[in-house]
Amino acid sequence: MMAQPPQLQYQAVITSIDLLKQRGSYHALKPERKRQSAQIEVNLSSRIRGSATIRDTENLSVGAASKRPCLDLEDVIEASKIHRDTNLPEDGDTDSHIVVSGTTQHAVSEYSQRQAARSTPGASVNPLLRLSNPSYGLPESLVRNFASLGIDNIYPWQSSCLLGRGILTGEKNLVYSAPTGGGKSLVADVLMLKRVIEDPKKKAILVLPYVALVQEKLQWLRKVVDGVSRNYVEESIDSSISRERQARRSQPCSAIRVAGFFGGTKAFRGAKWSDIDIAICTFEKANWLVNDAIEKSTVDDIGVVVMDELHMIDDYHRGYLMELMATKLLTLESGVQLIGMSATLSNTEQLARWLNAKHYVSKYKPIPIEEFWAFDNTIYPASTSRDFVEMANESNPNSDKSASNPSAEKLRKQFKSQIAATGWIQKPDSQELQTPVTNIVVSLAIETARAGYGALIFCSHRKGCESLATLISRAMPSSDEIADHILDNRKDVLAELRSLPIGIEETLGKTVMRGVAFHHAGITVEEREIVAKAYNIGTLKVLVATCSLAAGINLPARRVIIQGAKMGRHTIGPAMLRQMRGRAGRKGKDEIGETALLEVITVRLATHPIAIQEYIRRTLLFHTIEPQTLDGMVEKAIEQLTTDGFVELDSSGSYQATQLSKATVSSYLSPEDGLLIHDELRRALQAFVMDGEMHVFYLFTPIQMNEMTQIDWPIFRREMENLDDSGMRVLRLIGINPGLVNNMANSGKVLSEGNDQEIKTARIYRRCYLAFQLRDLCNEAPIHMVAQRYGATTGSVQTLSQWCEGFAAGIIQFCDRMGWGMLKSVLEHMSDRLKAGARADLLELARIPFVKSRTARVLWDSGLRSLMAVAEADPKDLVPILLLAQPGKARIYGQDEGKYQQKMMLKAEIIVSAANRLWGIQQQVDIEVDI
Repeated sequence: MMAQPPQLQYQAVITSIDLLKQRGSYHALKPERKRQSAQIEVNLSSRIRGSATIRDTENLSVGAASKRPCLDLEDVIEASKIHRDTNLPEDGDTDSHIVVSGTTQHAVSEYSQRQAARSTPGASVNPLLRLSNPSYGLPESLVRNFASLGIDNIYPWQSSCLLGRGILTGEKNLVYSAPTGGGKSLVADVLMLKRVIEDPKKKAILVLPYVALVQEKLQWLRKVVDGVSRNYVEESIDSSISRERQARRSQPCSAIRVAGFFGGTKAFRGAKWSDIDIAICTFEKANWLVNDAIEKSTVDDIGVVVMDELHMIDDYHRGYLMELMATKLLTLESGVQLIGMSATLSNTEQLARWLNAKHYVSKYKPIPIEEFWAFDNTIYPASTSRDFVEMANESNPNSDKSASNPSAEKLRKQFKSQIAATGWIQKPDSQELQTPVTNIVVSLAIETARAGYGALIFCSHRKGCESLATLISRAMPSSDEIADHILDNRKDVLAELRSLPIGIEETLGKTVMRGVAFHHAGITVEEREIVAKAYNIGTLKVLVATCSLAAGINLPARRVIIQGAKMGRHTIGPAMLRQMRGRAGRKGKDEIGETALLEVITVRLATHPIAIQEYIRRTLLFHTIEPQTLDGMVEKAIEQLTTDGFVELDSSGSYQATQLSKATVSSYLSPEDGLLIHDELRRALQAFVMDGEMHVFYLFTPIQMNEMTQIDWPIFRREMENLDDSGMRVLRLIGINPGLVNNMANSGKVLSEGNDQEIKTARIYRRCYLAFQLRDLCNEAPIHMVAQRYGATTGSVQTLSQWCEGFAAGIIQFCDRMGWGMLKSVLEHMSDRLKAGARADLLELARIPFVKSRTARVLWDSGLRSLMAVAEADPKDLVPILLLAQPGKARIYGQDEGKYQQKMMLKAEIIVSAANRLWGIQQQVDIEVDI
């Protein structure tokens, strides 16, 4: 009988330099020396050694994670963490391993960590662990779909959670926590789908924090519900409901309709709440759907609301939206089942009291987790890190903290003499790897990749991601060591990146063929999606990313290494990575203040002081701070809303929302932003600059991007000097001082933001700087050229182009609610150009998928000036035109040109097909108009 390969475990390594940064005991080591032109050669067979001869990739394992003490290191450690899962290389390639004490390394194999792993346990003798069990009441079609996706059985904790009294029937709310990979999402999926299937009149809302997660979940759920029918029952006419709702109910549709609601995307614009059954939303859109249901008295249509990543209720900027939405539903007592889940909750009982819910905590980890840290190229168990920090703090804290300092050398000897090491990494000959931290990260990444698995590396900033990815790629196996099919897959990735409208990012073009890439907000969404997909399926072996990836996307990893990583100003260690935002609660700053109360009063959920107090008692904050403190916060917030003109006290003692309040809430603005927009639009009414476009571009520039924008003052001055008289009038109107711009450009200083007025002024200048970029985008400048022109990243420019559409829709809605019809009409005229990113003559062509502004202009110049012309074109004839639209850096020659041509041909076929569809719709509309 063939022996089963050993199960690999999650592990972690923490670097000593990272450990000491926060405590201030030592400075970081000297920066890396300038890279040599010669390629780095990494011989892991002689560099990574364990304490014993080990012939598989468990060379750093020291035992099961459950035997280690639980440490709370999130405020102490900056860590390098290694993640290992239970999967082996695909096709049973157990021969691909590293001989740690030997000399040879076998051929590198492709892996598929996610596909090889079972989503649930294997067959069980316990019938309750089968989804087909009648206790769960799931239709056969749904059970079959789950089985086709690898889910036949469930874990015991999932069964216990689902079978709790009142859970499956929707009578009880539920809050639960389970480790990542433990199957927490499946519980919510079953409850949500069961409610929608059994009661077709009910809808479900699934709330997720990030667009990437919404898109991923959207694809998953559509697969799950494919072919599944709802239990539709004929019903008699109910005179108590509106005709619109009755008409909708009288036209049953058995299919389960799933749609995504996020930002200003097509997924949101194309979906109507009344036409779908499951809405997968970001925080903002979920709150908007609940507000809309309250305003239209259709809250009874909502059957279940699932809040994933519930710990993000503590998020400083957006967490209040989740609490606000849940509190409104609790106040209405409409019978909506609330389900909250997270992998990092430590206060489920408190959250359960708030939501009047049952709570369940699972500690089960399908894959053991082990953590280590490294000091001076030596690897130790994570449990010894506190000892190291204590020794470091006892050394002379005021001496020179360089790596060669005598106190540092003394610390090395003292620690190594007292603590047993798990393994060590040999010091390299290469000058580029002399820094121990860099040596550790590169060594572990290469070892993981050569074993056929994936490594995730987290860095604190974008440039660090790119430089580290370049360094690792130069140490990865060369092309003659890689299987041909893997090389072909990587060439496909390169061709896909090159076929994008902006071409390929230069550094990615160099690293992808070595199986390495980076992922951060500085590259475009399309680039991030291609890179993540390639890593997910094993084409790429190493992915270097900023820490936002840990919370924003779901990727498999054998090892997760953290090198000097930070989230904002916070150092990230293993505990903080698992609990990125720690305990789910509220900070109590002003979360219950103006924004929350403004919505509550505006949607008329609570207007009288007694009703407002009743609402406050339903909030999470009511369960976390003293009542007297909370009452003071509420009183102060209402006073501020009244002073700012958002609410008024009527003769009955109730608070009524003003036009300003309704306009602010309907536009998804905070009170602070609402006041700013109101002030600017009111000035625009008095003196709108009509003989140019700059004023509209400024008004449509999202104020939410101010915090992430840094002004390059010489560039600001250059753009200002190139404006015509119309543009200069706009700048003076919005409050730009040309003299100040000139002084800032000459001095190299940054704007002071020491008081409220200075903060407001800085926001205006940053927004104007972004407005210049938006103007160029709408005048058909490609994203990569705009990024180069303004010293920005392609990712940030693309974000601007995406956010501006939703923000512009909010501004138009604001004008409508304020009764400013003429200004609304002027702004609406420009909104189509904003969506297309092109001049007016290209708006029709820009409706076609893959046809951005530059491509649309090339099509126009080639004589294809309408949907009909593109629809009737031969895809082969479009390929040369599409090549003309590609930036110069996308051009390739030689053996890879064929793959690039294939990608462009596929894009041409999609464009022609989409043009045919759009042309058909337009023809049908014209026929109906004629009739």
